[in-house]
Order: sequence, then C-alpha cells, then structure tokens
Amino acid sequence: MLHMPIRPRRNRKNAVLRGFARETTLEANRLIWPLFIHAGEGRQAIKSMPGCFRLSVAELLKEVAAGVADGVCSVVLFPAIDEKLKNRTADECWNAQGLVPQTVRLLKQKWPDLCVITDVALDPYNSDGHDGVVSEDGRIINDETVHILCKQALCHARAGADIVSPSDMMDGRIGAIRAALDADGFQDVAILAYTAKYASAFYGPFRDALDSAPKFGDKKTYQMDPANRRESHREVALDEAEGADMVMVKPAGPYLDVIAEVRAATALPVAAYQVSGEYAMLKAAAQNGWLDEKKAALESLLAIRRAGADMILTYYAHQAARWLAGKE
Repeated sequence: MLHMPIRPRRNRKNAVLRGFARETTLEANRLIWPLFIHAGEGRQAIKSMPGCFRLSVAELLKEVAAGVADGVCSVVLFPAIDEKLKNRTADECWNAQGLVPQTVRLLKQKWPDLCVITDVALDPYNSDGHDGVVSEDGRIINDETVHILCKQALCHARAGADIVSPSDMMDGRIGAIRAALDADGFQDVAILAYTAKYASAFYGPFRDALDSAPKFGDKKTYQMDPANRRESHREVALDEAEGADMVMVKPAGPYLDVIAEVRAATALPVAAYQVSGEYAMLKAAAQNGWLDEKKAALESLLAIRRAGADMILTYYAHQAARWLAGKE
C-alpha cells in the first residue's frame, strides 16, 4: 500500500462528500431563454436549430406558459421582421406598435414577475443586415447608429421591458442609452451590455432563424477579434463607466477564458450567451447518437457557470430547467 496522507479521492467517495466539495452549482433561475418571434401564424421550424421555432404571438404565450411552469423566470426576444418593413435606417425598430413592443406588453400583462429582456440592435430591421447604419461607401456609421439605438431602447422601455440589451457593439452606446432612459423616466430599466461580443463563426444558425445575415461583408469592424482576450478588459471598463448594470460575453463555450477574465475585471453580474452554433453542435451530435444530450448540455452549462457567468442565455433553458427539476 502506498503511504499517502493526502488522498483527494476521499472527498469523492459518495454523493454527500462530493456535494460538500462542489464549487459550482447550476440552477434554473440562472438561465435566460432566447425566443424567436414573428408576425405570422403558428410556429415555423428552424432547420439548423432543432427544437427551436419562430413563434407567433399565440404560440409564444403557450411556450412561455410551459417554461414558467417549469421554473424559467427570464426570456429574451428576437424578432423575425418582414422584409417589407426593413430599410437602411431600421425605422421599424422603434415603432411603438411593432412586433417586439406589442409582445413585451402582452408578456408583462400575463406574467408581471417574468423578467423580459429585449435585444437592442438594428440587424433584424436593417435592409443591409448589419447592426448599424451603412454609409454609401460601405462603412458602419457609429454615431448615427447610436442615436437610433436610443430610440429603440426607449420604445422597449415604454412597452415594459425590464432589461434592454444592446448587442450592436457600437462605441458609446451604453452611455447614450443610459442617458436617454434616465431622461425619459426609466431609471429602473437595466442595461445588459453585450460587452465582449466576438465576430464569431458560431452565429450562423441564429442568422438563419431571423434572416438577418449581412447582405455584404462581415461584422469585423465592430465585433471583437476572436484572437483577443485583453481587449475585453477595455470593453468592460468602458461599459461599466457608461452605466451598464450587467455585462456579457458572447459566445460562451469557446470563450470560457474570456468569461473568467471579465469575471475578474468587474463586480457587475456577468452573463454569457451559449449561441446558436454551440446549441446546434450539441443537437446534431445527440441526434447522431454520439453524445448523451442531457449530460452534455448540462455539463456545457455548468462549465460556463464555473468560468464565472452569473447567468446564461441558452436555447436549452426550458429543457435544462426540466432536467434540473427531475422532470425528464
């Protein structure tokens, strides 16, 4: 027998001891459910995201009711906008009778305690498919875009959104939105900033879901370079100084190191987005019998929590809530 006074396995020998030593936990109230909405009827399957749908208002209400019953307490809305409503300045994004504000009002009327988050960005509404206004020579115009984002954030706040979440990565937009919200009496509406959003290859299925891919070029002049980690500190410092209430890293799984860096750099709550490509890979592997979906999905979410995320945007939110409650 080996003489070893220190044996780490002693703390692993049964479930109780493993529980004592467990450093990270995953709970349903840490999960935010991204939902796709459209102005038509019924639900439309998203081929590259099995189990996800573009939902009519009626179908959305059914979906949210089921989620709430299983412990989901927060949703974030992403709209699929009719092409006829899109233009280069994304005017539909601040229409008070538009799809998002109407949906927010319905959700808050039915579930006042549900946390409703809205995406503040132009790409679903922009005929160019970019997160900002495009100049004649193809540049993304920062300051004009920020002005429009402020109008969009105010539109969502007036509809009853609890949190507005700018995902555009324009410079200065957090401070401008905070000032606009405060000036209009919405001091209590929080801002969840997409602080470290990378120009990632993992967004493809999401763009299928909303038909929001850029009509030309890419998003590398405003989203972050996947090669960079230290740059996240700069973005955190700026968003925090401008009044962000929470910060986000996107994507999550391939950027666990960045989540840890951001967690160390701020006292604010940190969110991470398990994006469509991450979800699609897990789904595809599970459908082929290569992974146990429940175990792999929950492990991936636990890893994101372990890296430092306080909350996780994930398409698995409802399923994970059921798994965690022992319902599946």
